[in-house]
Amino acid sequence: MTNFGLVQKIQSEFIVDWRPEIRTGMEVEVYQKINEWNKVRIQRFKGIVIKTAWKTSLEKTITVRRKVGAFWVEKIFPIHSPNIEKIEILRQFKVRRKSIKFIRDLTWKAARLKEVRNNTPKKASKK
Repeated sequence: MTNFGLVQKIQSEFIVDWRPEIRTGMEVEVYQKINEWNKVRIQRFKGIVIKTAWKTSLEKTITVRRKVGAFWVEKIFPIHSPNIEKIEILRQFKVRRKSIKFIRDLTWKAARLKEVRNNTPKKASKK
């Protein structure tokens, strides 16, 4: 067995199957467990995915960007971390790249992305 096959076999038991397929340009809401002394709470982070990266399927990470007050905040989340409670996909925007970090430099109308709607009802045909 090769080293790569061995790594995949070991990592396969830690991969969470019910996580959605997340791509760049999605607006997501990540629920993360935060341990504070003897309490555990869930913190939400809602934003747009500007980058996805991975070497193996277990190491897949997403970078989520959101505006907080007057500042932009970016967080990197490992998808298969046990601290991630759930990930909800809210919207999908049209992008053609794996990383849209160039959006950091854009402002106002230049930073807009076009939304892709998959579940649009079809118009009734006239007969």
